[in-house]
Amino acid sequence: PPELVGLAFDSGGVVASTVTAPLLTAMGVGLAATIRGRNPMLDGFGLIAFGALAPMIVIQLYGILFFVAADPGVAVVMMPTDDQHHLGAMAMLVNFLGMVKNLLPIIAVVLFSSFVVLRRPLADPKGLAVGMLFVAVGLYLFDEGLQVGLFPLGDEMTSGLMQDGSPMWVLYLYGFLIGFATTMAEPALIALSIKADEVSLGQIKGFFLRALVSIGVGLGLIIGCARIVDGTPIAYWLIPGYLLVIAMTKLAPRFIIPIAFDCGGVTTSTVTVPLVTALGVGLAERTPGRDPMIDGFGLIAFASLLPMIIVMSYGILATLLQKSRKPVKEQAS
Repeated sequence: PPELVGLAFDSGGVVASTVTAPLLTAMGVGLAATIRGRNPMLDGFGLIAFGALAPMIVIQLYGILFFVAADPGVAVVMMPTDDQHHLGAMAMLVNFLGMVKNLLPIIAVVLFSSFVVLRRPLADPKGLAVGMLFVAVGLYLFDEGLQVGLFPLGDEMTSGLMQDGSPMWVLYLYGFLIGFATTMAEPALIALSIKADEVSLGQIKGFFLRALVSIGVGLGLIIGCARIVDGTPIAYWLIPGYLLVIAMTKLAPRFIIPIAFDCGGVTTSTVTVPLVTALGVGLAERTPGRDPMIDGFGLIAFASLLPMIIVMSYGILATLLQKSRKPVKEQAS
């Protein structure tokens, strides 16, 4: 159903969050390092990409088999207001306990793997407990900061840009800048770039990888906003894009391919998703002839697609430049 197409593509870009990305990256690299004949650089990355692919398939299967469309009407988008978030002591305690509850499945998996699968005690139970406490406190403070400061500002900026009389280039510039800035601050991307820097022994600089991905997200948001204004079905844009990605895997160096796919899954996480979603839904709501449910979603899909193309393009260009320099060095010698 058209109501679920954009949502399904967006779901693939939000699976790797602040908690998920470091665990999946460490698990993939660690697994590749322990299996004989596997290279952590070539085989250790890619788990995030598979994790991003499955939700897109599952949601569209749900739409085909079970989804029943609602009666035609106008979708009303409720933007958060300042009085919806309270900082009372009881509310803060409840929110913190909710964050701890969200971490319980991770703790259960760690304990099950240690005692049942590996059949050995934890190497450092005290360190695990302290680490999980730090994670819970850090995630709670991070989430509170976003709710109190960043999200209201993003909603206000989006609503202001959607007012009549604002030129479209201002909206596109805002989309690029918000995509670039929020992606540079994404904890999931930072974790992936650090691990890529470590495994590649400095061949892939973490900051440079983050900059490439952030540029890709910004360009993806520009294309996504143009798609909403134009009204073209999202599949007409994304299918050629994914076909291009598949073709580029034949040209890109092997070591960059799994990293590029993983970059597509970590670009839109805790910081980026609410701002990007508000931008897409708000633009569709205020554009004549657009349905927020059908046209408002999909920006995250573009923000996941373009980084893969940008990172692979960098790998292809770097390989070509390296090959072009070799004959010069041989002649000089």
